[in-house]
Amino acid sequence: MKKLTKMIHGGITGDEQTGAVNVPVYQVSTYKQDRVGEHKGYEYSRTGNPTRHALEELIKDLEEGHAGFAFGSGMAAISAVMMLFSSGDHVIMTDDVYGGTYRVMTKVLNRLGIESTFVDTSNLDNITNAIQSNTKALYVETPTNPLLKITDIEASARLAKENGLLTIVDNTFSTPYWQTPLTQGADIVLHSATKYIGGHSDVVAGLVAVNSQELAEDLHFVQNSTGGVLGPQDSWLLIRGVKTLGLRMEAHERNTKEIVHFLKEHPAVSKIYYPGLEEHPNHEIAKRQATGFGGMVSFDVGSQEKADQVLSKVKYFTLAESLGAVESLISVPARMTHASIPADRRKELGITDGLIRISVGIEDADDLIEDLKQALS
Repeated sequence: MKKLTKMIHGGITGDEQTGAVNVPVYQVSTYKQDRVGEHKGYEYSRTGNPTRHALEELIKDLEEGHAGFAFGSGMAAISAVMMLFSSGDHVIMTDDVYGGTYRVMTKVLNRLGIESTFVDTSNLDNITNAIQSNTKALYVETPTNPLLKITDIEASARLAKENGLLTIVDNTFSTPYWQTPLTQGADIVLHSATKYIGGHSDVVAGLVAVNSQELAEDLHFVQNSTGGVLGPQDSWLLIRGVKTLGLRMEAHERNTKEIVHFLKEHPAVSKIYYPGLEEHPNHEIAKRQATGFGGMVSFDVGSQEKADQVLSKVKYFTLAESLGAVESLISVPARMTHASIPADRRKELGITDGLIRISVGIEDADDLIEDLKQALS
């Protein structure tokens, strides 16, 4: 089944009881049992809900995994995955990682004894050098947020396996339409489904897919025990969002390529971060492991003052947190999505005060370029 078809026909389609084309919203908390322990597959909606199950089957199919899981947010998904580990365990993390991921690892999970080391995983030697006797996993974000670094999924997963580590990949920016890490050796793939998978700025959710029965059982135990599950209405919204995911990702990328070409020629822009550029570090790896480069672009205008000038002038780019929606969004990572990272750490990574990140929407590209043109002038 090709990807566009899988977006429509993957997972569970329709409802056999009524003939409904779409999976209904099962807004229910508990289920009738014929006898103690005898039920029709569901007993309590924290443990399982038919609408959420349909979504979980869908992300399993899209990522070509063994099982899928839906959570109340991307951070709930990441936290649940990290609960697979124990006090004293160590995880190697991509350095240029989403600020919320950095925060939960260094401010919350560290208090539970889960250790983490942040390295540039685009260089495999850094991964090797960071492995300790208590290292249990490698956590890769590729492309990264906000500098769009590329890590070789297949090579890093092979390295992890050689050292007895799980490989976890945050696939939020690429989505399963462009990139399927489980087919390249990863063990766990996760998404902030709030972003491209939902695609309409109307739902907060997280999704996970795993590659084995053992991981499926372990993660379901965590999900059921801690309870950070996604509700049926939001599950239904994500199923609906997936139906147009492929079409939207194609539109995002078409617009992005035109905008990147414009930004390259503009004198006010000192640096551009986009894996689709031939001069982007690991461009060839991105080209090999994904079928598209996505709709996220970061560029540097040199200072906070100039960044604020751009933010104050744009009309079609909405200043807001998040990304991956049909409307174009703009943000300054240093003061928004990555404000939780200490200033000296941001400086070390290259997340400057003049760095602007845009999530390119599906509006007319000419309008978006004209908007940036007048804002940068």
